[in-house]
Amino acid sequence: MKWITSTENNCWRSYDKISDSAGSTIEFGEKLQSVDGFGGCFNELGMIALNKLNEKNRREVFDELFCEDKCNFNYNRMSVGANDFSEIWYSYNETDGDFDMKNFSIERDHKYVIPYIREAQKRVASMTLFASPWSPPTWLKFPKANNYGTLVWEEKYLKAYAKYIRLFIEAYKKEGIKINQFHIQNEPCSSQKFPSCIWTGEEFKDFIENYLSYEFDNNNIDTEIWLGTINGPETDNRMLYTRYNNYANIVLDSSRCREYVKGVSYQWAGKFAVEQTHDAFPDLKLIQSESECGDGNNTWQFAMYIFEMIKHYFRNGVRAYIYWNMVLEENAESTWGWKQNSLISVSDGKVKFNPEFYVMKHFSHFVKPNAHVIEVKGMWSPNVLAFENPDNSKAAVIMNPFDVEKTVTIENTNYILPAKSFNTILL
Repeated sequence: MKWITSTENNCWRSYDKISDSAGSTIEFGEKLQSVDGFGGCFNELGMIALNKLNEKNRREVFDELFCEDKCNFNYNRMSVGANDFSEIWYSYNETDGDFDMKNFSIERDHKYVIPYIREAQKRVASMTLFASPWSPPTWLKFPKANNYGTLVWEEKYLKAYAKYIRLFIEAYKKEGIKINQFHIQNEPCSSQKFPSCIWTGEEFKDFIENYLSYEFDNNNIDTEIWLGTINGPETDNRMLYTRYNNYANIVLDSSRCREYVKGVSYQWAGKFAVEQTHDAFPDLKLIQSESECGDGNNTWQFAMYIFEMIKHYFRNGVRAYIYWNMVLEENAESTWGWKQNSLISVSDGKVKFNPEFYVMKHFSHFVKPNAHVIEVKGMWSPNVLAFENPDNSKAAVIMNPFDVEKTVTIENTNYILPAKSFNTILL
């Protein structure tokens, strides 16, 4: 047995406080879905922060995030062009009317994104990398802007955009970076102040059926097509949920789309549709694609909320959980003025590991790729996620949300959990 615990003022320490008296029970049940991994997003502002560290500290951060004996982030994300944590807003082709994409170029990504990914690749034996656009090139949209708007829904525009996507995948392949999955649009329900683009379920279906699938087939593209990253219908009244029938059911009702769509990714308000999607398509891969990002204060309380989100998603069938900003400068803001949390903060050349770093590590360090989620029963089950690793070891990740110690009983051993703590017990 190995037991690691983290409290607000004392993180990642070995612990062994056992009681003679039984506590709330935790019982393991059947094996459920397999786990593909954990990770974060390669953002420009993250690499800018890392570049402000000396070589030793920068190497430490990369080691902590990506080495197998540390966080082992093996399932990561990037944007296609700019996102709201890029230094500037850009796409790979802003030449108006260039439907043949003769001016396509990923040169901008050589500044921050490609070096960021390559440093991670040195430490990850096998990385799954997925990509999603925040916005198409502005001239493919109405209105013509990075933020707000929709694709111009005409054949020559849609064919050009499918080609743009294909050229992106091919350009990264030439750089030695495999794009394993293409998720068609980041947050298609939100017309935002940052790079964004509205898509309906019907538009996803049309684009996959009649444009993207043919572009991939005709050019032997082996990148998977995913429906995502879906948040919630917020175009008008910012409703706090995603209707399953608005997106996944429309797209996957098409036999051609089912042939090509290998998974669905959800984030933010999409958490309310993940259960329905898993119930309807239990063999379809699902992931959580962007952890909710907080307000930049990086509190222990918000880290406890993120634990609840991880539990919610894995309990409802996802196979991977992706954090958002892995690294930021202290008090960094998005390009539209929103301070957000990060796993690691950089300030005056120094590195600080924030509470959510330890939440993620409590899972990613102990739960190995190809592990299985295990059903959990008992009085304490709402605060537990359990996994069985390929070597048959079991990892129980447990939160004590209370201000006092609590005792839990697992397989006839009584563990005394510190107050307001995260714990991983490896059995």
